[in-house]
Amino acid sequence: MNQFRISVVAHLIAEPVRSVMLIALSGGESLSSSALADAAGITAQTASFHLGKLREGGLVTVEAVGRHRYYQLAGPHVSHLLESLASVGPVGSQWLTTPNRSAKDLRFARCCYDHLAGQIGVAMTQGMLNRGLLAQADGSYILTDVGYEWLEQRGIEISPATADQADILRECLDWTERQYHLAGSLGARLLTAFLAWKWLVRLPDTRSLKVTATGWAAFEEHFGIRYQQGTFLFMPLP
Repeated sequence: MNQFRISVVAHLIAEPVRSVMLIALSGGESLSSSALADAAGITAQTASFHLGKLREGGLVTVEAVGRHRYYQLAGPHVSHLLESLASVGPVGSQWLTTPNRSAKDLRFARCCYDHLAGQIGVAMTQGMLNRGLLAQADGSYILTDVGYEWLEQRGIEISPATADQADILRECLDWTERQYHLAGSLGARLLTAFLAWKWLVRLPDTRSLKVTATGWAAFEEHFGIRYQQGTFLFMPLP
């Protein structure tokens, strides 16, 4: 293990301005330097300095579009690192009880780079386990025959021969809920499908997602999830 590399990355992330920028990019989207400057509350010149450091450290990449430069995380491994760091230590009570609407939206439903996270992500995963679409074994998930058939019926292709590989079905510790949600390429495919089917919509300028009326009906039908008076209820199979 390269101790020097660890210290460089830790130093880059530890700087508060840079950590804000990285978190702002954790939804997997590309953002301009001006948008990242606004998110961090700094000047464009200062933002350029910090983004240069993050780029040198291999944490972000940049693409020029005309006169504008758009930054994104260097890959899902950076988002996984940020989520893992956020999962160390207890979640502050001020986060769990905050009246701030943006923070509540982020906790409820958000993109964790390319898959669904937050309370709805944890609930969906539990619903898939309850309905027998997934099973747990040795700290990971297994796609069952029922789950494979469900995906096939909805046009989500995944080979049954590789359905138990860690890169396809991966546990991701949700940093706000301290429970696991589904990640890996299957988690990414499901989020892409939910957005295409309008079960979820992205909220502007944030990682937060909103469950639509169509989405709530679908989550109850397929995963047995009902949200009532601030609590998730799990419905038995009809």
